[in-house]
Amino acid sequence: MKALFMMILMVLFALPLAARDGGNPMQISVHANGNTTLFQLNDSPAAKALYDQLPLSIEVEDYGSNEKIFYPPKKLATEGTPPADAKAGTLAYYAPWGDVVMFYRAFGKAGGLYELGHALSGAEHIQSMSGTVTIEKSR
Repeated sequence: MKALFMMILMVLFALPLAARDGGNPMQISVHANGNTTLFQLNDSPAAKALYDQLPLSIEVEDYGSNEKIFYPPKKLATEGTPPADAKAGTLAYYAPWGDVVMFYRAFGKAGGLYELGHALSGAEHIQSMSGTVTIEKSR
């Protein structure tokens, strides 16, 4: 009986957080200019740290010709967070500057760029985001 109990505990701790939480993954919605972009976050420490800071009303900025960025109030812990290979719709964190990046065009890889998640819907609205956006938990 003790062996069975230990096996059950091992299986439970091996399941991803979303599966233990009734199958509800962490999702966030970004509202800007009358449009909404929905992102599904991965189960990384950095994604959880961003999720814990929500809701936010925050300025979004253009950067380069493929991304919008914003600076969360607190830096995100990146240990255990996967590196990003950014495509259109990727949500990432650039640790050297402490900014969250929403890609509307492919970028690829860069040192210090970590994946937080990806757009489920509304990725086509990222490029037109400007000014203050509202970011909230969306379960």
